[in-house]
Amino acid sequence: MRELRGLSMAGGVAIGRAVCIQTRVAEVYRFPLAEEDVAAEIERFEQALRLTKLELGRMRGKVDQDLGDELAGIFDAHLLLLQDGTFTGRVIDQIRGDKVNAEWAVHRTVEELEARFARLDDAYLRERNEDLRDVGRQLIRVLRGVSHHQLSEIAGDVIVVADDLTPSDAVRLGREAVVGFVVETGGRTSHTAIIARSLNIPLVGGIGGITQLLTDQDLIIVDGEAGAIILHPEPEVLADYRARQRDLARREREMLATCELQARTRDGVKIELMANIDLPEEIDDVSRYGAAGIGLYRSEFLYIERSPDLPSEEEHLAVYRRLAEAAAPYPAIIRTYDLGGRKLAREVMHTHEDNPVLGLRGIRLTLARPEVFRTQLRALFRAALYGDVWILLPMVSTFDEVRRFRTFAAEVTAEMRREEVLFREDLKLGIMIEVPAAALIADLLAREVDFFAIGTNDLIQYSLAVDRNNEHVADLYQPLHPAILRMMKSVIREAAAARIDISLCGEMASDPRYAPLLIGLGLRRLSMSPRLVPMVKTRIRELVVGELEGMVDRCLTFRTAGEVEHCLEEFLAVPASRQELSP
Repeated sequence: MRELRGLSMAGGVAIGRAVCIQTRVAEVYRFPLAEEDVAAEIERFEQALRLTKLELGRMRGKVDQDLGDELAGIFDAHLLLLQDGTFTGRVIDQIRGDKVNAEWAVHRTVEELEARFARLDDAYLRERNEDLRDVGRQLIRVLRGVSHHQLSEIAGDVIVVADDLTPSDAVRLGREAVVGFVVETGGRTSHTAIIARSLNIPLVGGIGGITQLLTDQDLIIVDGEAGAIILHPEPEVLADYRARQRDLARREREMLATCELQARTRDGVKIELMANIDLPEEIDDVSRYGAAGIGLYRSEFLYIERSPDLPSEEEHLAVYRRLAEAAAPYPAIIRTYDLGGRKLAREVMHTHEDNPVLGLRGIRLTLARPEVFRTQLRALFRAALYGDVWILLPMVSTFDEVRRFRTFAAEVTAEMRREEVLFREDLKLGIMIEVPAAALIADLLAREVDFFAIGTNDLIQYSLAVDRNNEHVADLYQPLHPAILRMMKSVIREAAAARIDISLCGEMASDPRYAPLLIGLGLRRLSMSPRLVPMVKTRIRELVVGELEGMVDRCLTFRTAGEVEHCLEEFLAVPASRQELSP
């Protein structure tokens, strides 16, 4: 038995058989063929081509059945490439002309086409390289016999162990027999981690070389609570973790009993706990877990689910209407596409960026590609007929961006009037406070918008110069850093002065330990994964707001995140007069 420690990226406990996946390209060797073997090698390639198409088609059908056509669209780009005679013909020409094995022919064809695409003026074609690499990787795996089997063929529960997983990987695998994920890379606020939490699948990351330590079918335990994995567990350890699974299930049932209770502190202060939504199947969780509306719908996941196609206006409308109706009588806050950075945005951006995290993303991309975002905005105005829809703009850093968006929105509504399209115009407009520049001019921005939403994930990343997806600097990603607390306090103060709504929708809101601090800072609206609402609600119902302000004032004088954390731990360990008040 061996225990390895990593990063807790999605909670829970999973027990299952390991299936190792290498997403990085493995070494490909060149083997010369005798003339008489060429025809058989071409047949071997064509058989692999058929199997790969069948595998992708089967996966697309499975996802379409379980999650709908939006998610199934992820696989269409790869199927189109496999049906492209130009690509497959080049591979066959390589086998026949150079008398080489099919793996090498696929590898060389991908390399040659990548080089050609890179020289083209058409940015869209240049960006096809990623799809091309993925298709080549899948073909080579099938040729090597790696992908002839499906996860569904493995008896019992499966834990996927990978060097890396994209959000689309997590969505695809999360509806197989997968009960847990282990990855070598990533951080708690990565988009893959967000998807894992949305699917309620434990995920541990930051364990380098794990794919080399396991073979398929090894029994392992994923402890998403502690950020650990146990290889080859002994019987008594296995029994202990099965008991922990039962205990977690019991605790969730008990937490669901809070669904009808209000999130009020013991001295009667009401706190609104809203839901962060990423995937359509989470919408039903809003009422199930007692969330007070939708505090953040990350609409870029609608794009990721449809990639390489962009969603149509009617597809946008269908999802937004469901959100508005599920949130009623509370608002549904829908963030416009926050594409760019590491998210899939090739079809929208039409450009290559050396530093995409600081590049054309969020509101910048909205304003640079109005033809794409017009479709989304039209659907938002139409969806507001069915509920209280609020529009949230990501990555705002200047006052001009808000003004330009308002001008753009006015053009869209004028167009809809001319077309006699039914819509509602008086939607609230808000901005994410996730860039330090926005936090520092919050007083100016508050005069131009109806609400703020503090996005701590990126605010911490940009303020502390820490890549939130990089496990090597994970210890520097500190939500309790004094600079972050002071910045949040300033933004909350300016929102109160301007009498506009303010919420916090980053991962800090999901952690019950931080609830006293956030409420003491003045927040009265928090948004989180719907499954975590009962846990945070339980903590809030133990608090007395009158005691929190003094504790927060002390925290704002500390020099380190460690000092703040110690103060919070002491506060939570000694309930003091909170126990004397009636609920």
